[in-house]
Amino acid sequence: MANQNPLNVYSGPDSMRKYFDPDCQPPLPLVEIPVALNPFYNDGVRIYAKMMSMHPANNVKAIPALNLLKSDVISGKTKTVIEYSSGSTVISMAMIANIFHGIDDVRAFLSNKTSDAKLKLMQFFGLDITLFGGPSQPEPLDERGGIRTARQIALESEEVINPNQYDNKSNWGAHVRYTGPQIIKQLPEINVLCSGMGTSGTMTGLGTYFKATKPSVLRVGVCTAPGDRVPGPRSYALVSPIPFPWKSAVDVIEEVGSPESFSLSLKLCRQGLYIQEYFDKLRPEEFHPIRNENLRHVDLYRYDESWEVHPPKILEEFYRVLPASDTLSGIERKSMLDSLKLKSDQPRCVIDLRKEADFDQWHLPGSMNVPLHSIDKNAAGPFSDASVLEAQWLELEGWFSHGAENGSALTGLKEGGIQVLLLCYSGDTSRVATSVLRAKGVEAWCIRGGCQAIFGRELELVGAFGVQGTRSSTRKDVRPQLAPIRIN
Repeated sequence: MANQNPLNVYSGPDSMRKYFDPDCQPPLPLVEIPVALNPFYNDGVRIYAKMMSMHPANNVKAIPALNLLKSDVISGKTKTVIEYSSGSTVISMAMIANIFHGIDDVRAFLSNKTSDAKLKLMQFFGLDITLFGGPSQPEPLDERGGIRTARQIALESEEVINPNQYDNKSNWGAHVRYTGPQIIKQLPEINVLCSGMGTSGTMTGLGTYFKATKPSVLRVGVCTAPGDRVPGPRSYALVSPIPFPWKSAVDVIEEVGSPESFSLSLKLCRQGLYIQEYFDKLRPEEFHPIRNENLRHVDLYRYDESWEVHPPKILEEFYRVLPASDTLSGIERKSMLDSLKLKSDQPRCVIDLRKEADFDQWHLPGSMNVPLHSIDKNAAGPFSDASVLEAQWLELEGWFSHGAENGSALTGLKEGGIQVLLLCYSGDTSRVATSVLRAKGVEAWCIRGGCQAIFGRELELVGAFGVQGTRSSTRKDVRPQLAPIRIN
């Protein structure tokens, strides 16, 4: 590792390039955690923090962004950079693309659940922002999210690149090249390495480096506890599909909840970054407008991949197959699904959000039709069109407003402990509805792919159950009666 600048001074016409180049900088600081915050100090344990925030512009993702653009930008051809990022990576890309490659068109795709302060910070650095609904941390391979959209746009033009931090070895390769060598030089006695698992780039790079350089080091990856949310790290379920070789780069995975994370980080850092005054003093024209800004005030609730279930699994959970004596004849039966009946071991309810005419043509047995006025099987879905997501979320939220027609029935869903299965055309609208109902305390589920994933597969789906037992005893229908909600 070169260290040609011990005085940390950058001058000349390429001063900014030198400033951003780790080969021209002293190593980033490695600081021992104070005794008061180290519960194992008396056991001889010393904990050090690598101050990754000491990169240019205090950005922890400066090194990966530098390496990603170095490998992907084509000189004289690349005009635009697009990246799905919660902030740090794409902010670094904006600065580095401009300084090293003369590119000032950097576009950020990110969740509509991003904080106002983070959005203003991204505007401050000149980013062109587009918001996306759905989970705040989408699965990298989810075709409905902004990660997939960024990749697709880049494929359509030779002037556009999508470095894609989630599937680019230059991300974690930056830590093999720069961060790992710095740490081993600064702390050769290191025997435990710990890093958060976000895109998993840092842990993959450092774990790979130490496996080759000092294999005795225990490598610990930290994930967010299931169902919890901490800025930066992801849950194990969301890290799993990331294609980096992170599994071979860690020895142990630890899961940490938000209370511990925020409490300790608060003690480590009592200062915040405030940039509101820039927006108070400068004209709006100084900043890029935010596309899909309407999503900042809707689709506000959490998503969970475990609530969106493939048809065979969820149908088996909600339905049983009637014995042959209870089913209609093959001539009378319109669908193999007519041989299904809602299980009666506990209260269950199936709500179909499609238009009434489509529901009448075909629907799951025992389901009720509560058509959304904002749904259209021939129009774009909520994750393709921000106005559709806004309309659907507001209509669903309106179900729970004071004096709503369905207010008492929906309250009954929660109080009665009724499991609710939601169904729509493609599965996306019911995914939004599940997020809303879960936020209101209703145990809701949805079918991935919606009716499109069921229609034409009746025989296969019913056959996956097997015939279960005999006819169950009759039970009073505990499902609440819901009616369409109208938005004024």
